[in-house]
Amino acid sequence: MSTQNLKAINALEEAHKIAFAPFIFQTVVSLRKLGVFDLIFESRKKGGITKEAIAETLSLSVYGVGVLLEIAESSNIVVQDDSERFKLTTIGYFLAYNETVNVNINFANEVCYKGMFHLDEAIKTGKPEGLKELGNWKTIYEGLSQLTPLEQKSWFEFDHHYSDDIFGDALKIIFQKNRKSILDIGANTGKFTIQCCKHNDTVNMTMVDLPGQLNVALKNVEKEGFQNRVKGHQIDWLSENPKLPSGADTFWLCQFLDCFSKDEILKVLQTCVEVMDDNAELIIVETFTDRQRFQSAKFILEATSLYFTALANGNSKMYKAEEFIEIADKAGLKLNDDVALGEYHTLFTFTKKVS
Repeated sequence: MSTQNLKAINALEEAHKIAFAPFIFQTVVSLRKLGVFDLIFESRKKGGITKEAIAETLSLSVYGVGVLLEIAESSNIVVQDDSERFKLTTIGYFLAYNETVNVNINFANEVCYKGMFHLDEAIKTGKPEGLKELGNWKTIYEGLSQLTPLEQKSWFEFDHHYSDDIFGDALKIIFQKNRKSILDIGANTGKFTIQCCKHNDTVNMTMVDLPGQLNVALKNVEKEGFQNRVKGHQIDWLSENPKLPSGADTFWLCQFLDCFSKDEILKVLQTCVEVMDDNAELIIVETFTDRQRFQSAKFILEATSLYFTALANGNSKMYKAEEFIEIADKAGLKLNDDVALGEYHTLFTFTKKVS
């Protein structure tokens, strides 16, 4: 049913839920951290558990447990029976134990929550005004290696959760051709580079990233014993004239270009085109908002756009596929393959246009 057709009383109820959404979110965070969710779930076969028993078991006050469970019940996260025993609803179960939901909660709480308070400022200035809650950098990418361990864990788990699962399928596609030299642009922790080295015994990799993150990636590569086949190339894409090394037959950009504005994406792709041979391929893998089967996935991507606005850089977002195709065309690239990859991703392969 369209929200335009909601009865006024129901629309008002939804409006109140949105007004107090931060309260409900922090209730969920507390129920997770304090162990209340786990205790309720463990008590399911006994018919649930009372707030008094929860308080005693976890050494908490009955008052504290009570205020959390009251709003959780009103939010359909827990349910209470006639004997005042609490159980998790299906919503509560997903909030406690669904991997994707957990990754999203941790990312929202540890990385984004304080910074999102500055969203309106970011909209006005076009800068990531909320980033000051994490550190003094122009973009979050400059500071990834300097985040606290918990912030880093939450950021990288969020980033990897939406990419790691597709690496296996992507590698099969990539190595259908004889790849000798791959540029891993936006190498992050070096995870993809390491996977390529494990998958193929002869391929040489060059990881491209900001200095701080590149040092982390190179250390990870060394731990895996692939330093003889992997090099690093430092780059700042926001500098006036970024340069890439020549000679690569493959350019890999996975969940990277969404970190830039449209003009910056064009700049990145044009920089790649400058050093691409006629037979080289450029591969883009992204989670496009218009390529999602489920509304929840589209919702997650649109929420992620607000993270880019308030904290990451102030001017990027999750894009539609057609937007990337248009920018690539302007950069001098010809689209050759358009492949669905996993549940969320699309893989594009491009070659240089023949002049």
